[in-house]
Order: sequence, then structure tokens, then C-alpha cells
Amino acid sequence: MNTALYPLTFTPYLKPVIWGGTALRPFKGFTPSDEKIGESWEISGVPGYVSVVADGALAGWSLDDLMQYYGTDLVGQSVFNRFGTHFPLLIKFIDAQDNLSIQVHPDDKLARIRHNTSGKTEMWYVMDARSGAYLYSGFARPTDAEDYRQRIADNTFMQTLARHEVKRGDVFYLPAGRVHAIGAGCFIAEIQQSSDITYRIYDYDRRDAAGNARELHTDWAADAIDFTVEQDYRTAYDVRCNNTTDLVQCPYFHTQLLDLDGEEWHYHPDTHAGFTIYICVEGSLMLTTDLNEHNPLCLHRGQTVLIPAIARHIVLCPDGHCTLLQTGIDR
Repeated sequence: MNTALYPLTFTPYLKPVIWGGTALRPFKGFTPSDEKIGESWEISGVPGYVSVVADGALAGWSLDDLMQYYGTDLVGQSVFNRFGTHFPLLIKFIDAQDNLSIQVHPDDKLARIRHNTSGKTEMWYVMDARSGAYLYSGFARPTDAEDYRQRIADNTFMQTLARHEVKRGDVFYLPAGRVHAIGAGCFIAEIQQSSDITYRIYDYDRRDAAGNARELHTDWAADAIDFTVEQDYRTAYDVRCNNTTDLVQCPYFHTQLLDLDGEEWHYHPDTHAGFTIYICVEGSLMLTTDLNEHNPLCLHRGQTVLIPAIARHIVLCPDGHCTLLQTGIDR
């Protein structure tokens, strides 16, 4: 088989959770439902949740299949050299109608030792937020491992956290080790390392449908937490209309905001660059590359597309105002 690559969309995995809401289905253009969906996994190589191609000649292929068969053509030589056949990013939409647990993720070193997998560094882009919505990121005051254990014991750990009221367009970078939680009323796009390792520290004493408390990992979290206090945890940026605006650039991903007001956008990836992912958070557009020049892809709000590394010319033709996140991995 020698099927040519093209811009790839995947069947999302809609994840029911106790804190989820009902906004993800209509956001993505699906029939509304009363089921509480907290996450839509858009592109995933996480075992058990590996994405499957939705359309075109490769429909039905898993992301693992694509990585094995196409390798460097799909992700680029430098990305393949670094990550092999495991796709390195996980892309999600999150609808928090209730508070998520207070949590932390291990870094690569600790995750390799404990779980034989990568750590989890991530970022949030707030797509929408109801009035008064907030999230937690980092510490508001100095603390350390000893203070952490004492505050866990006397149930005062929440008092140490930095709480941030949020609005549409806010960005937070969450390196592994930073304590965080999404609050009720936040609607978020999340870009992260391909890992599902989470240490829950506090979960508001919630119970599942069977009356059981959710598992906590306070001892494991103690070794994962970075107790550094930052002056400002929110990422500052100025939107550049009809141009890219840098949001987060780190060893694991480089994410930019692309705010288009109807002008056609042309992008020529570097010949040594890897894949490009577009996440449409507002509006709609036609996407064409040299890989699908006779079959443009219509991309609308709530959709995500993976552009193979071999694409040399990307053209975005928005239908009026359109906002996207463009992400990949720098070589």
C-alpha cells in the first residue's frame, strides 16, 4: 500500500467525567446530549485512547499505524529521532462545569522511574469562561515539602495556592511540577506531552456514583511538586491580527495564536520542521496544502487537524473572523 499523506482529522474521544458539562458536543457541531462530557481528546497517542483517522483514504488507521508506516514523513526527522514511533503530543478540549481536582504531574525523570513513560508539561488556552470563573496555577506564598505534608494533614493546603480569575484568551503554561486545577465554568483547549499521569492532591471530598472517594496521590505528589513561587503565572501576549503570536515555546511544544479577519494566510514550514497542528477555537476556514490541493479541507470551530511534516505549503482561507492555535515541536 502506498497511500499519500494529507491533512488528517481524527475521531474525537469524548470522555465522561463527574465534573464535566454539556457544552463540548454543540461546540464541536455534534448533537447535544445530557451526558456530562469533560474532555474531547482530539489527537492522542496515549495507550488505550489512540486516535483513529476520521476521513479520506486513511480513514480507520490509528495514529500508531501512521507512526509505524509513515514515520518521518508524518512527524519530521528531528521529532522521530527524539520520540520514535510514539506521537509526542496530546490535544484536548475541556469543559469544566465543576471544579477539577488539585493536581500535579511528574517530570520526565520521575515519570520514567515510576511509570516508564514521559512526564507531563502542558498549557491552557481559555476559549471561554463564565463570569467569576477561576483556576489555580502555582503557589501564592512560599512553602516546602515539610509544610506541604503538614497542610495535607490539617486540610489547609488550598490556602497556599495562587487563584486566578480568567477570561477568554487567557493562557497558562504549566511545566511539570506546577500544582494546578481548572475551576468550574472554564472552557479550555489543552496542549500537553503525550502522557496521562496525574497525581491528585485534593478532590473536594467528592464521591463517585457508588459512594467511593476518588483516589488521591499525596505522597507521590510530594516528590513531584516544584515549590518555586512565580511573580505571575499568566502568559502575557499581544494579538497580531493576520499573523502568528507566540504563546508558549518550550522543549515539548511551540504554540502560537493565529487570529485571522478574513485574509488568506500562507505558511511555508521550514524544510527541517516537523508536523503542524491547527486547533480551530472560533470560526471556520478552508485549509489547503500541497498534499491536498485538489481536495480542500473545511475546518470549523471545535475541530483539530494534523498536517504531515512533508507539507511545504499551507493555505488557510477563513470565512470571516477565525481564531486558531498552531502548534508543533521545534527541532
